Amino acid sequence: MPETTREMLTLGGWNDLAFEPFREGVTIHWVRQFAAEQPGVALLKYEAGAAVPRHRHEGLETILVLEGTQSDEAGDYGRGSLVVNPEGTEHSVWSDTGCVVLIHWNRPVRILEEEEV
Repeated sequence: MPETTREMLTLGGWNDLAFEPFREGVTIHWVRQFAAEQPGVALLKYEAGAAVPRHRHEGLETILVLEGTQSDEAGDYGRGSLVVNPEGTEHSVWSDTGCVVLIHWNRPVRILEEEEV
């Protein structure tokens, strides 16, 4: 991501970035992919009704909601909300309206529903 994009994220600067498929109804733009023990940083764009199944945080996850509303079992998080999910916590995530979030993962999450299949 270009250095100049950083200050434009809260003003919709992400609109001009290329996103790729991540999960059904969710696309991703990697700011910095995971490398060795280095954390990952990305923008996630949820279509209305999209969801990520129940997962466990293998490290700290921090989310800033840039647009729309992201939800989990603990509540709804609108634009400007900061969500911090500590290592070892579990939840599922969805967006009824669609949203864009900036996400920082110390380590990749473990999708639990896929392990149960």
